Amino acid sequence: MKISFHGAARTVTGSKHLIHLNNGKKILLDCGMFQGLGKDTIPLNKHFGFEPSELSYVIISHAHIDHIGLLPRLVAEGFKGDIYCTDATEDLAKIMLADSAKIQESDVTHINKQRRRDGRELIEPLYTLEDAYNVFPQIKVVAYNQPIQIDPDVELLYTDSGHILGSAAINLKITEDGSTKRITFSGDLGRYRDVILRSPQPFPQADVIIMESTYGDKLHEHVKPMIDELLGYIQETCIQQKGKLIIPAFSVGRTQELLYALNRLELENRLPALKYYVDSPLSIKATRIITAHPECFNAHVQKLLRQDENVFDFKGLEFTETAQESMALNDSSEPCVIISASGMAEAGRVKHHILHNIENARNTILIVGYCEPQSLGARLASGSPEVSIFGKKFTVKAGVGKINSMSAHGDYEDMSQWLACQDPKEVAQVFLVHGEYDVQQHFQARLIKKGFRDVIIPAQHQEIGIG
Repeated sequence: MKISFHGAARTVTGSKHLIHLNNGKKILLDCGMFQGLGKDTIPLNKHFGFEPSELSYVIISHAHIDHIGLLPRLVAEGFKGDIYCTDATEDLAKIMLADSAKIQESDVTHINKQRRRDGRELIEPLYTLEDAYNVFPQIKVVAYNQPIQIDPDVELLYTDSGHILGSAAINLKITEDGSTKRITFSGDLGRYRDVILRSPQPFPQADVIIMESTYGDKLHEHVKPMIDELLGYIQETCIQQKGKLIIPAFSVGRTQELLYALNRLELENRLPALKYYVDSPLSIKATRIITAHPECFNAHVQKLLRQDENVFDFKGLEFTETAQESMALNDSSEPCVIISASGMAEAGRVKHHILHNIENARNTILIVGYCEPQSLGARLASGSPEVSIFGKKFTVKAGVGKINSMSAHGDYEDMSQWLACQDPKEVAQVFLVHGEYDVQQHFQARLIKKGFRDVIIPAQHQEIGIG
């Protein structure tokens, strides 16, 4: 048995890990899109490094695009097997993939207008809306904590990873040549004591662990509660400076955490009387789906639901669905809060909001999660005095803030706590994925000190035998 790594290898996005069985069967864990890697992004997304038609199964950890975003291309290129995920992941994946396809088609239409004028060859989208729809019939839903045989030689068990709604660690028992290997893939790990979701669950003893390492060298700040930090930015920007607070936020997870925090401020009679806009059709759909899955919420939110039937709603909240409504926000000088995708400010409506407001010192752009180093969000957070948006240079006059405590990824203490249920002497190999290489090296050293013997940081397309 071997594993090859075709994404999120010494980088954070594009999760794709392929298990090769001795009998020729192949199991793909996640099928994510690369994001925020500059000129390398498109080439990386065009070439899998394996033949899709040769895959037996795909098992998905959760619905973020960097974990599911290339499923339509995989199916279009010949994959015909089952795609396994949790119930909530299926609901989210359908809207996420459709939205991603529309973005692919829209971006290519825009680019081809210029290429046609220049007499250059036209390009094709990574996939179309029809390709996205073709994924849906192949999806099979698996419940948490209920092992199933997806193959005579392969048992699948999902355990909650606490990252976003429906997220799960993938636990496999694979039998070949008379012996059984226990393989666990963490997916993305959430945080213990998350404000909305349940904490990551313990998982069965594994022989091999494939583990994310995004914050493998960091501890999240707990000095000031996130809700108070958010209120501080609203008061300073919108009340004192009469400006706009623009928050790039992922449609799934981060947007709902922000809405939950604002709802809490209203319940505590601390929410300023302003307009609060969610300007993303995908975020609106995702919020409706998340609201419909209260079984995934933690005990505190379950209790709150008994006195507040919608923990993501509050006075002043407005959803803008049409492009015209979105553009009108940039024409208005009214102080307000705008929450819009994408979280890295690499695409979507938030990029236009930043463009229109970045050169006004009354405004603030608030970064609330992880951003790839080359992304617009990361360049703003790092203090760049000038940024390029849609090929045009802009001077950064608006304030730029950051709330580090809002990450949906666990820090190294959360990841260590997740591993605490394991006997390191029984784990033959740990593969670190989904992290920047220097961060992974720090986490590698930490795990070796904890007794894990063979901690490997695989490179892109590297193939390694399972010991």
